[in-house]
Amino acid sequence: MAVTGGVMLLYLLVHMLGNLKIFYGRESFDEYAHWLRTIGVPALHGAWFLWIMRALLLVAIVLHATTAYQLSRRDLKARPQKYAHRQRLEASYAVNTMRYGGIIIALFVIYHLLDFTTLTVNRHGVEGAAYDNIVSSFSVWWVTLFYIIAMLALGLHIHHGFWSAARTLGVHSAAREKNLKIAATVLAVLISAGFVTVPIAVLAGLVD
Repeated sequence: MAVTGGVMLLYLLVHMLGNLKIFYGRESFDEYAHWLRTIGVPALHGAWFLWIMRALLLVAIVLHATTAYQLSRRDLKARPQKYAHRQRLEASYAVNTMRYGGIIIALFVIYHLLDFTTLTVNRHGVEGAAYDNIVSSFSVWWVTLFYIIAMLALGLHIHHGFWSAARTLGVHSAAREKNLKIAATVLAVLISAGFVTVPIAVLAGLVD
């Protein structure tokens, strides 16, 4: 679970930085989107690189969700009866954040693919017009709201997930605890804010 989380975290960071290129204008962003579809050419044909990357991400997501379910079942088997006293608020909050946040993120990923990959629900929906497709989608307030909620859930997921992964992989120690907490917070805020900046800019008319 920690390894697949790390793979997805790296992808999110790169994806977020790529999204910010929209502030360079339509031509620059569309060129970037076209470049993504030609990575590896001529060794790879057409958008093969993107499809290979998508396949690897799908495997990572499935494994991540599967291990989350397995760990949840293991916890229930280890203690089938509820605690006599309520767990600490911090622990309950972290567990609920990961569980329900994961569901929100999963629903968002499905909609996001239908919006910008297959263009099924995108109002503009023109292949190769990445800039206009984004502006068209985020001009709808409820799409932007859903996006922001999903990115906030993602930030909380990253914050707790990074911390848990560090402990799982043996990186955590008493001496590193403060720095790991800072790193988790910085990553969560950086990635969430980076993603949220684009739809807010579109809705505010800064990107049109």
